Parts: sequence; C-alpha cells; structure tokens
Amino acid sequence: MIRRLWPLVAAAIALGVDAYVLAGVLPSIAGSLATTVAAVGLGVTGFTAAYALAGPSLSGTLVRGSTARALLIALGVFNLGNLITALAPGIEVFLASRVIAGAGAGVLTAVATAAAAAMAADHERGRAMAMVTFGLSTGTVAGVPVGMVIGNQLNWRWTMGLVVAVGLLGMGALAVKARTIPPLPASRGPAFAVLKSSRTLIGVAAAFLLGVASLGLYTYLLPMAEARGIQGWGFALVWAWGIGGVAGSALVGRSLDAYGPRALLIVLPAALLGSFAALWVFTSPAVWLVAAACWGAAGWAGVPTLQQALTRDRPEQAMPVVAFQMAAMYLGSAAGAAAGSGLLAGHVDPGDLPAWALVPAALALLLAGRLGTAGLRPRTRHRITHLACEAAD
Repeated sequence: MIRRLWPLVAAAIALGVDAYVLAGVLPSIAGSLATTVAAVGLGVTGFTAAYALAGPSLSGTLVRGSTARALLIALGVFNLGNLITALAPGIEVFLASRVIAGAGAGVLTAVATAAAAAMAADHERGRAMAMVTFGLSTGTVAGVPVGMVIGNQLNWRWTMGLVVAVGLLGMGALAVKARTIPPLPASRGPAFAVLKSSRTLIGVAAAFLLGVASLGLYTYLLPMAEARGIQGWGFALVWAWGIGGVAGSALVGRSLDAYGPRALLIVLPAALLGSFAALWVFTSPAVWLVAAACWGAAGWAGVPTLQQALTRDRPEQAMPVVAFQMAAMYLGSAAGAAAGSGLLAGHVDPGDLPAWALVPAALALLLAGRLGTAGLRPRTRHRITHLACEAAD
C-alpha cells in the first residue's frame, strides 16, 4: 500500500515546504522588493485565505472524470504560483502569486488525502491518510531549514526555486503513477452541504482551535526560548518539534487502523496541554526539548486522527470534509500567529505565550472529546455517563 502512495506523499512534501518556508526569509524578501516585512507578511494571509476557499469550493469540480488530472492541475497551479513568487518584481505580483499558490495547495491537499484513503483497504485507511500528513510534516521539517540556508547563502528567490523544484518532482511522480490513482466518488450536492452535519462542524472547529494552539504558537518558539534564557537551544528546539511531528504522523496510522480514533481524540489534545504547561512552567533545556517533541508529535498526529474520525463511515464525503478540516487548520494557524503578535504588541512576555495557548488547546480537547463520543451507541454513551457519575460520587 505504501508504495502506491509515494506520488501523493511527494506532492505533500512540496506543500509542507511552501507553507512555512517564507517565514525564515521575510526580511530578505522585504529588502529585495523595497517594502516592509508587514507587507510581505500579507502573502501568508493571501496564501491561507486562498487555501481555505479553494479546497472546499474547487476540489469537487476538478476531480470529476479523473483524480490524477485533478491532482496534476492543482499541483501545476501551485507550482505556477511559486514560480511567479520567485520571479516577482514587486510586492503586488508577489502577493498575487501567493494567492495562486494557496489555491492550488488547498485543492491538492483535499484531493490527495481522499485519494490516499480510496487507494487503501478499509483496515489501512488510517495509515494511508496519515502518510499525506507525513509528507506535509516532512516537508516542513526538512525543507524549511534547507530553504533558510539557501536564502542566507544565495537569496530568497533561490529558496522559492527549491519549492518549485520539489513541486516539479511531485508532478513527475504523479504523472508516472497516474493510472494507479482511482476515481473518487462524486459528492452529492455542493461541498458546503457537509457542514450541515454537527459532527463535521465540531471537527472543523476542533481543527481550527488546534491550528491556533499548535501551529500558531510554533511561530514564536524562538522568542519563547529567548525569554526563558535558553536561546542557545533554539535550533535544537525547532528540530525537536519537527522530528516529533514526523514521528507522530508516521506512527499514528497504525493506531488508527488498530483501535480507531476515539482514544486519540482525547490523548493528543491532552498531550498538547501538557506540553504547553511544561513550556510555561519550566526553564530546563531538557524539559523544553521533550515538550517540543511531544508538541510536534501531538499536533501533527492530530490531523489524520480528525480525518479518520470525520470520514471513516462516509468515504464518499472524504474530500469536502478534509478540505474544510485542513482549511480550518491553516486559518487557525494564521489566527494563532496574529493573536501571538497582538499579545506581544501588548507587552505580554513571550515566555507566557504557552499559557495563552492552553485556552484554545483546552477548548479543542472538549470538542474532540465530544466528537469521540458522537459515534457511540446510545447504550454505550449512557454507560460512560453512568460510570462518570459513579466516579464523581
């Protein structure tokens, strides 16, 4: 099964690189385009907004007739946007190119995840969906540091050239294996119809909150470490978070297939809470390394866990559901980064940001717990409630 999925993983790696690589070269871009870092930062907003809108609204239309064709078109649009970014002569073209790249990324994520699930047997769907997340996390972990090195040694345009090169490799892999990618079942009605389900709404809300807490806080990992006097460990902390994310997304699939998502819907947000609490309370580099690894693992493993919980009994709706879930996660990431910026502007100590992240993480835990019990039979739910009441007495 894994061998058949490698073209989808290759495409996901390109997305993982592009999603965060600009963060390390924003000052360089601003200087090159004769503008401000704040103006360049709007490119992240444009990418995220296009991602959120294009995934749910366009994936269903493009996938009709051929899943492989939809993937190639989405990845082609994504690559085109990144190529324009690399060649942008000014801020206006730069911002427009980020919107183009975001639209391609939104469609690609939804279609690739649904295709991975369709290519696997029922008892392997968790691992299949987790492999796409593994590609995203691997691209982030390996691609972002490499992109920063290229940007520092050459310039930021070569960094974007790296993203384009990885994307072209992904297109080649998809083209070679196009015949092995099965057609996806057509969704009935508009994509937004899936939001009529309370379960989908709960899952999308949980994805948003996890994005706020996990990916949003990651933006400020280095300032947080500096505020706690361990700035010398910054690079190690970034790698600990990344390695944890790769390991979490690689390993969670087997647990999902063996036991289902119910327990993980509680365990993973709880692990985030514990990690943030440790970062807030302790200043030991060893504790921070362990907490960062746990944070990365729980955050990335939560992505396929939510996908499995929302789609395993309705595979025909996997694509629009995943599109909304991933859009919510990236919107949450942007909202979390903006909230962190606002808190710092209000003179909040960067070392206290993990305490603020406990709020969305706790809300995500409540929603994920609700989602975990939503699929239980009434008798089982009654039994759990009865046991809880007995424990309280």
